[in-house]
Amino acid sequence: MSLYVEGLSKELQSNTNRMAQFQEVMRQQLESSMYADLEKLLSTAKGAEAEVSKKDFEGFRKLFHRFLQVKGPSVEWSKINRPPEDSIQPYDKIKAKGLPDNIADSLNKLVVVKLNGGLGTSMGCKGPKSLISVRNENTFLDLTVQQIEHLNKTYNADVPLVLMNSFNTNDDTKKILQKYRHHRVKIHTFNQSRYPRINKESLLPVAKDMAMTGENADVWYPPGHGDIYASFYNSGLLEQLIAEGKEYIFVSNIDNLGATVDLYILNHLVSQPNGKRCEFIMEVTDKTRADVKGGTLIQYDGKLRLLEIAQVPKAHVDEFKSVTKFKIFNTNNLWISLSAIKRLQEQNAMDMEIIVNPKTLDGGLNVIQLETAVGAAIKCFENALGINVPRSRFLPVKTTSDLLLVMSNLYSLEAGCLTMSERREFPTTPHVKLGSSFTKVQEYLTRFESIPDMLELDHLTVSGDVTFGKHVSLKGTVIIIANHGDRIDIPAGSMLENKIVSGNLRILDH
Repeated sequence: MSLYVEGLSKELQSNTNRMAQFQEVMRQQLESSMYADLEKLLSTAKGAEAEVSKKDFEGFRKLFHRFLQVKGPSVEWSKINRPPEDSIQPYDKIKAKGLPDNIADSLNKLVVVKLNGGLGTSMGCKGPKSLISVRNENTFLDLTVQQIEHLNKTYNADVPLVLMNSFNTNDDTKKILQKYRHHRVKIHTFNQSRYPRINKESLLPVAKDMAMTGENADVWYPPGHGDIYASFYNSGLLEQLIAEGKEYIFVSNIDNLGATVDLYILNHLVSQPNGKRCEFIMEVTDKTRADVKGGTLIQYDGKLRLLEIAQVPKAHVDEFKSVTKFKIFNTNNLWISLSAIKRLQEQNAMDMEIIVNPKTLDGGLNVIQLETAVGAAIKCFENALGINVPRSRFLPVKTTSDLLLVMSNLYSLEAGCLTMSERREFPTTPHVKLGSSFTKVQEYLTRFESIPDMLELDHLTVSGDVTFGKHVSLKGTVIIIANHGDRIDIPAGSMLENKIVSGNLRILDH
C-alpha cells in the first residue's frame, strides 16, 4: 500500500512539474509574441516620437512581464495586520510642532505636482477635466495656479507647479498655459506614458501602428498615476528639479480641491534628522460609509502598504469595506522625496501591484489595461508615514453632485482655496445625490437659475426633470422626485426644510 501511495505521489509531483513547465513555455511564447508586436509598432514611429515611445514600451514590457508572472491574489489575507500606532500620526500632533521662522526655506525645497491626465467625459465635457469651471468661472487649473502664486507672493518663495499630462490632455493644457505667463508661478509639464491596450483573448496589442487617430483612436491608454515615477524620471524634469535644490514633491489629483500645500506637513518633512528622513507621506482620513471602496493602509511583511479593493480576495470584500476594521482611507495626497524616486528608478526597485482594468471598445472588442497606482509604491520608500488629516483635505469633484457642493455658499473662496463657511454649524458636508438629468455639466447648469442656499442642508436627493428658481433655500433633508413624464419647477425664493416633493409642479411666466 505504501509503495502505491509513494508511486502516486511521485506521479502527481511529475504532473505538477510538467504543468509548470508547460505554463512557463506558454508564458515565454506570449512574451516573445508581445515583444515582436511592440517592435513592429515602434518601426512605424517617426522622429522624436520614436525615442519617447521606445522608453514607454520599456516600461510596458516590464509591466507585461510581471503580469504574466503573477498568480492569484497579490495579498494573503492572514498576513494583513493593522499598522503600528506610530506609523499613522494624527494631524494635530504634526501641527503642534508649529512652523519655522523662515517658511520660505522650506517652501523652496517643494514642488507641487498635479495629476492632470483625466478627461471630463464622466461629467459630459470634452477635453481635460482640469479646464472645467468649478467656482466663479475659475477652473481646477486656475485655482491651483492661484494657490501657489499666493504662497510664492506671501513668503517670497519659488514653488513651481508641475502637471503630469496624458496624451489625452497635453495639447489642450499647453494651449491654456499661455494665460499664466505673467503669474508668479513657474509651470512645467511632462507626459504620462502611452501604453497599448491588450486584446483579452490573444494578449497582444490591438494597435497596428503608432497612429492615434482613425481606427487607432481608442487602442492606447495612460497607465494609471503609478506611472508618475518612470515618466517623471524619463522626462529629465526630475533631475532638473533636484539640481535646482528641490527635495520633495506634493502630489495630488487636480480635481481634489482640498489638496492645498500644508505648511505643517512640509515642516515635518524638512525638519527630520538626516538618518531618519521620511521619504514618503500618505495623507489618510477617517472612512465614512461613502468611502468604503477607498484604499487603506496596512502592515504587511513588516512594511506599511496600500491595500486597494481590487487586491482583496472576494471572500473578504465585506470585511475590507468595514468602517470598524479599516478606519482610514488614502486621499491620494502624497509627499515624496525626489532623491528617493531617483534612487528607486535607477535601482529598478519601484514595485507596485498591477491593476488589471478590463474595458470594452466601441466595436465590442474586450481588452485589458495594465495600470499601477502612485500610492502603491509606499512600501518601497524608507521611513514611510501616514498622517490622518482632517476631512477638509479631501474634496474631490467627480460628479455634478460634488460640483453643486463646491459652487454653493457652503464654501468660501480665497486665494484659490475653498474653506467651509464659518456660518455652517457642523463641519460635515451634506450628502447630495442628483439624478441622471443632471449628469452633464451643461444640463446641470441650465437646471439652476442660481445655486441654492445649502448652509443648513443635511441631505438632498433630486430625481427626474427638476429645475430650481433663484434664491431657493434647502434645509435638513430634502427629496425631490419628478416621475417619468412629470416636471417639477421649484419656485424662486422657496424655502424647503425636511420636505419630500413629488408629482408635477409647473410654473409658467404670466
